[in-house]
Amino acid sequence: MDNYDKLKLENQLCFPLYVCSKEIVKKYKEYLDKIDLTYTQYITMMVLWDKKNINVKELGENLYLDSGTLTPLLKKLETKGYITRARSKDDERNLIVSITKEGTKLKEYASTVPEKISDCVNLSKEEQILLYKLLYKILGNL
Repeated sequence: MDNYDKLKLENQLCFPLYVCSKEIVKKYKEYLDKIDLTYTQYITMMVLWDKKNINVKELGENLYLDSGTLTPLLKKLETKGYITRARSKDDERNLIVSITKEGTKLKEYASTVPEKISDCVNLSKEEQILLYKLLYKILGNL
């Protein structure tokens, strides 16, 4: 391998990760359009379906999103009636995001989405687990 082979697209780990991510998110669109969510709104709702209430900083850490991305996303979800945002009573500096009844109603349909995406990806359960572990290993190293 010469010194410039490392610059070939087929020798980049980041490229198939990028393309897979982009294509999987594209697959989500057809399912998420039915509940008027983008992929980023969907993963935000996933955290809220689990936690019910969370401060914005912690939400951003969970999603690997900065406040510049999170703020407009939360405003949009609030406009749709899926969440509320309010200052913490204990510490006014903290903004608490809470799921609404309307937001909770989306959970039933959303619970069908992971299986539909899993079918599209077409990996065995063992392969999915291995890929998940490897991706989180990479995230942990970054």
